Amino acid sequence: MLKRVKLLLASAACALAIGQPAFAAGEPVKIAGIYDLSKVYTFISPQIAQGATDYINLVNSRGGVEGHPVIYSVGDHGNEPQRGIEGYEKFKREGYVLFDFLSSPVSRAVLPRAMKDGNPMLQTFVGRADAVDGDVFNWIFPMAPTYWGQAANIVKFIEDQAGGDAKGKKVAFLYLDYAFGQEPIPILKALAEKKGFDLQLFPYPLPGTDQASAWTGIRRYKPDWVVHWSFAGLHVIASKQMKRNKIPMSKFISVNWINEVDLKNIGHERAKGLKRSEPVVAGREPVIIQEILNELYAKGKGSGDVDNVGQTYYNTGVAIYAIALEGIRNAVKSGASFPLTPAAVKEGMESIQGFDVHGLMPPVNLSSSNHGGDGKTRISEWDGEKWVPLTDWFVADSDLVWQEVKKHSAEYVKSGK
Repeated sequence: MLKRVKLLLASAACALAIGQPAFAAGEPVKIAGIYDLSKVYTFISPQIAQGATDYINLVNSRGGVEGHPVIYSVGDHGNEPQRGIEGYEKFKREGYVLFDFLSSPVSRAVLPRAMKDGNPMLQTFVGRADAVDGDVFNWIFPMAPTYWGQAANIVKFIEDQAGGDAKGKKVAFLYLDYAFGQEPIPILKALAEKKGFDLQLFPYPLPGTDQASAWTGIRRYKPDWVVHWSFAGLHVIASKQMKRNKIPMSKFISVNWINEVDLKNIGHERAKGLKRSEPVVAGREPVIIQEILNELYAKGKGSGDVDNVGQTYYNTGVAIYAIALEGIRNAVKSGASFPLTPAAVKEGMESIQGFDVHGLMPPVNLSSSNHGGDGKTRISEWDGEKWVPLTDWFVADSDLVWQEVKKHSAEYVKSGK
């Protein structure tokens, strides 16, 4: 199965490189997506890449970005930092001007090189939360709510559910005990101090299958809410532990990494009441998803399994690369010369304003000092059949989040890591 996925992605990249009849004669723009397609994140990365490939194919079929075709090449780093670095160096030598790694460990490893080389690097929903600080991380583009922003928004939802005051509420933070899971802890601690709720941390070790001890602690703690920072099958294990420990699903809020496959494995009825932070709309209703279905899949030109189209991770891939191509479009429209330089791409990204891919996500606004946008998400709940938004798009405690951002980015400047 993995080999087939790789071949599909490689074929898509080759098709883009060769060109299609609809292409204008403009010089191409090269983007590299180097992901974990073989080890830890195989439940996410192929769907992200499929969504990215389909969106880029759609744009290319319409004549490219202002007449310039986009070449999107996919590599596999296996969630190994050294392999990610090697992939980055390879594509850099081949003239690629935008890089994406979709892994916190790999993104963190490549970041210093991208900064030194002056190459724009996407870091959406992974990596360093303080990378939204464009004054420091001037070549890194999270472009969306970071884990700190998501954590702050989740706390605001909890606060609102308590009538506007979270003081005295008990929040259990359950997380996979490595960089990804640990990322929100600083902002959660700062928010607990500010708002007066009780925060208890419940880590569990890699690979995440042994959560029993953490859940025993949560049962004894008797929390009002359980916030889970994990992904895929680890949510399924958590749901079983909740049942065993008699903790209702209505108390459970996940980071954005939970999708339709996880819900099926939990059981659609059993998952009722489960909530998640949502930065991108799921489903096939969004305009851009309908266009992909009608203009690609209906004509036999889709890059993968049509059943993936509209699922959470697929739509996330479309959103990430729609933002990226909007930045490239801005660069081309500004009169940048070709071959397009990394500096031109950077400036194009920093001029994105009010871009939402026809409602696929909240509007994205970037600048030279803010590479993360407004940080808006919404909270949705699974009703047994579909995700139901419980809130509009919103952002909370951005002053506190940016205070932490500036604190940590200053430490990066001082220490270089």
